[in-house]
Amino acid sequence: MNSIAVKYAERLIAHPSITPATGGVFDELEAILTPLGFHIHRFISGDAPDGPVENLFAIRGNNSPHIKKRHFAFAGHVDVVPPGEGWASNPFTPEIRGDLLYGRGAVDMKGSIAAFIAALHDINEDEGIISLIITGDEEGPALYGTRALIDHMRAAEQIPDLCLVGEPTSVNRLGDMIKIGRRGSVNMWVRVNGAQGHVAYPHLADNPITKLVAILGKIDALILDEGTDWFQPSNIEVTDLHVGNPAHNVIPAKAEARLSIRFNDLHSGASLSTLIGDIVSDGGGELEPIISGEPFLTPPGELSGLISAAIEKNLGIKTELSTSGGTSDARFLSALCPVVEFGLCNATMHKLDEAVATDDLEKLTIIYADIVRAALQS
Repeated sequence: MNSIAVKYAERLIAHPSITPATGGVFDELEAILTPLGFHIHRFISGDAPDGPVENLFAIRGNNSPHIKKRHFAFAGHVDVVPPGEGWASNPFTPEIRGDLLYGRGAVDMKGSIAAFIAALHDINEDEGIISLIITGDEEGPALYGTRALIDHMRAAEQIPDLCLVGEPTSVNRLGDMIKIGRRGSVNMWVRVNGAQGHVAYPHLADNPITKLVAILGKIDALILDEGTDWFQPSNIEVTDLHVGNPAHNVIPAKAEARLSIRFNDLHSGASLSTLIGDIVSDGGGELEPIISGEPFLTPPGELSGLISAAIEKNLGIKTELSTSGGTSDARFLSALCPVVEFGLCNATMHKLDEAVATDDLEKLTIIYADIVRAALQS
């Protein structure tokens, strides 16, 4: 017989919720949470092209005016990336084959949401305040998702003491890695204008490609840092070059490049924008930076300690504390309280035939229950 977590995961996977997600998957989540005593607040944020985005904040338990209860939050997303073609079965028809549950979102991250909710079946309402912070816009631009939820929580004065994000952090086996921080991310567009002309008369034109290449050479020569105790070195990558010149005998009028920088806590998005902007400006170009998120670090302490203890108790392994990988919505939530990420194995996330081991869902449910109890009692 399938566990509660597996059944919940199947119910969530069955709703196609390609980012930005709205509607059915949130109806399902509300139907699951309401019988467990949660008060549900759903709202829509943003407009096209990056919206509208649906968000859900669910909370259970109230603070007495005489007794302050601990508030533990779980954050996640129900939006998924497009499934792509070539699946062995319908990506939005959950299917168990052998020991695996297949479906888009099984790992990233409807499975961990299902496990967390299943864990709450064994936790009484009077043990403390529990909330779920669920967005439909994590896989996309993330403009109208968790940021809007944070605004709602602040306005309602419902700030958690600790927050667990259920991203798939495990690598080779469940529990072998948790994330206590993430690097920041900034994308930059470099644009250089020139003057179009015939290649045989270069003195009558101004080649922007030459200037752009020189700018990129200076940027490529930068060494931002050597890393820190918890973060790997920051890196700059050129991710696109564009001229769009169809003629072999014409010097083009403009040239563009795109950069992506992943940076540690020795920098900020603003400081890097200034650094690169000065190089681009000196080379005759213009820079447009868009900061996706700043780096964050939750130093080893209470939250990582109780997560590590629950993993070791139930799985018999010592977890690795890491800041590797891409960004997540923890970068926003870190402004509220200590945040750590821990979830399922990430081997199949965003891939064809995404799948989670049903045994991992059951184990994760037990570990999450231990984490919640420890957090509410500490």
